[in-house]
Amino acid sequence: MKNAFHHHRLAEFGVGLLFGLGLILAGMTDPSKVLGFLDLAGLWDPSLAFVMGGAILVSLGAFTLAKKRTTSFLGGAMQLPTSRDIDKRLVTGSLLFGAGWGLAGFCPGPALVSVGTGNPKAVVFVLAMLAGMALFEVLERRPAKLALKG
Repeated sequence: MKNAFHHHRLAEFGVGLLFGLGLILAGMTDPSKVLGFLDLAGLWDPSLAFVMGGAILVSLGAFTLAKKRTTSFLGGAMQLPTSRDIDKRLVTGSLLFGAGWGLAGFCPGPALVSVGTGNPKAVVFVLAMLAGMALFEVLERRPAKLALKG
């Protein structure tokens, strides 16, 4: 059992390393490249559109394969998203994600990879991201506590 645990961690590390390397090679860890892609009114750099297109194709294939399986490649239960609801939480999260990406040129994955390269702007972004996640947890629990008292 312990051996399987280590094999899973090694596989997870390998996939994460491959993903991070892909982000670096694609230019997703370079905020100026990302901001150039998002600047439709200025000197638009369309190169990241090809990265996104490639990611969509890979995801399409992966989800198609995953839907046919009952377990993951490492033997765990297959847990695919089932909700298709577009609600206030989804829209708010999307707006926050887009605002952060547009203002800083980072989104969570590339920011974490950039922290590993020693980028000080990425460190500030990740600290702000973690603070936002902590604030979300506090706000998410607050109504439940109030409902229990009433």
